[in-house]
Amino acid sequence: MRRLLSAAVIVAAALACAHPAQADSAQTSVVSANPVDFTPHVLDGTVWSMALVGDTVVVGGAFTKVADSTRKHTYARKNIFAFGLSDGEIRSFAPEVDGAVYSLATGPSSTVYAGGAFKSVNGSAQRGVTRLGLNGERVSSFSARINWGDVRALQARGSSLYVAGTFSAINGVNRDALARVSALTGAVDTGFDPRLTAPGLSRTRVEHFDISPDGSRLVAIGALLKASGYDRTQIAMFGVAGPSAVLLNWYTDAYKPACMKGFDTYLRQIKFAPDGKYFVVAATGRASSPDRLCDSAARFETLGNGRHNPTWVQRTGGDSLYAVAVTGSAVYLGGHQRYFDNPYGTDAKGPGPGAVARPGIGAVSPITGKALSWNPTRARGVGVRCFLVVPHGLLVGSDTDELGREYHGRIGMFPL
Repeated sequence: MRRLLSAAVIVAAALACAHPAQADSAQTSVVSANPVDFTPHVLDGTVWSMALVGDTVVVGGAFTKVADSTRKHTYARKNIFAFGLSDGEIRSFAPEVDGAVYSLATGPSSTVYAGGAFKSVNGSAQRGVTRLGLNGERVSSFSARINWGDVRALQARGSSLYVAGTFSAINGVNRDALARVSALTGAVDTGFDPRLTAPGLSRTRVEHFDISPDGSRLVAIGALLKASGYDRTQIAMFGVAGPSAVLLNWYTDAYKPACMKGFDTYLRQIKFAPDGKYFVVAATGRASSPDRLCDSAARFETLGNGRHNPTWVQRTGGDSLYAVAVTGSAVYLGGHQRYFDNPYGTDAKGPGPGAVARPGIGAVSPITGKALSWNPTRARGVGVRCFLVVPHGLLVGSDTDELGREYHGRIGMFPL
């Protein structure tokens, strides 16, 4: 069934939230399980990230070709492209980025920040992070660059841009895996140093982070064991409203138990709720069990000092979760899972008592963590890598071409 939305309504809603995104937007209901038909298709590789700039959706990943919604016209687009939110029309935006784009963040004045494993942009050396105009030009006044590794998460806040990944320095200033730079120039904020370390691991890595809607707290997840000298296994919370990164007396031991050998971290994505009262962490691990948080999603309350345990845990029974979106009415989860509500299931033995099928994508209650009835299905592949909540729906980026039992090449949108 073809789903069409009023272009005027869509554009107005998009412009209303054209400023750099904070937490996911609140939505009063769960989105439809029937995706719209006008989104374009990515024909190879993986979509890793999306950002909304006005009425334009910018898409980053590791790919080489895209097609319009009818699949009659194919375009060369390497690692980054853009399309219209209201009509799916592929834009002329086509910067030359020589490596995968893992993260995107809406910037000021109709620009977008891109982070990833690239070393040059439009022929100019700029490793790991850049700022682009919607005309595809590199904003040369933004000169941040990492020393090695990659950038996996970005978020713009006022005059600052937060950058996270596997690097150990930006612009020659030592910063392990997480830094704050000027949103305009890329100059490192020298007063902001989370002092993340991972003794015994091969490197410190921030896989993802999110900032609370009021801008006061940042939660980072990844291959980290200490923050500012204190034990923080895989997850740490900082106060970031002031000039420095203040490690807060919020912690959890829930991610201390190991999953399958070889995971320096099994946490993959974290998102705050629109009201900032809680956040949800999505994890892989390949060792699901009722007493560990491998292959799970878990809700934690934001406030309070000391040790925190999860409010609830959603377990898949041995399949990875990579992406999460929190809208207040639902928590959307994506990966290559087969089941939800499956604490006693395993890869070898199959689903346990009470398990419900949710192949590749699903939604759970923000209150209980139990599966909601929303079950559009998708071809599982490696998994969903990103969600983007927009005022009228939910965009999904992945590595497969079936979503909601229809052909959708690595991109789809479920409308409200």
